[in-house]
Amino acid sequence: MERIAYKDIPNGMFEKLREIENFIEESALEMQLLEIIRLRVAQKNGCAYCVDMHYKELKKTGETELRLSSLCVWEETPYFTDKERAVLKFTDALTKLSRGIIPDEIYNPLLEFFSKEEICYLALAISQINTWTRLMKVFQFTPGNYKVTE
Repeated sequence: MERIAYKDIPNGMFEKLREIENFIEESALEMQLLEIIRLRVAQKNGCAYCVDMHYKELKKTGETELRLSSLCVWEETPYFTDKERAVLKFTDALTKLSRGIIPDEIYNPLLEFFSKEEICYLALAISQINTWTRLMKVFQFTPGNYKVTE
């Protein structure tokens, strides 16, 4: 039940968003980590279309069913590395941003694994998927239709 079909989206809108995606994907961040971020944000924001898309993209990277099915409860599982846990904590905090800043206890663990430049890319990646999920909440693209490209 799409509200706004792809053909009705202003010309160039998705292309500009894809330019930002390409910029992020050209960074030193691993594609699998970026897709974990994207799926987690989609889960947090309740975007069915984005959950479907990024679940499929993660499967393409070779991600395991166990980790995929446990991402929604990542804090309670031993399946994620310390690096991934730091990113997921940052992802959750930036996605459900309150009026305060990101606290040091969330930011500082990132410094163990990432340069400040890479943290900038992480913040942009999280912000970008938050933009996509919010657009999909308005457009209501039908989940299940996403096809992974090779």
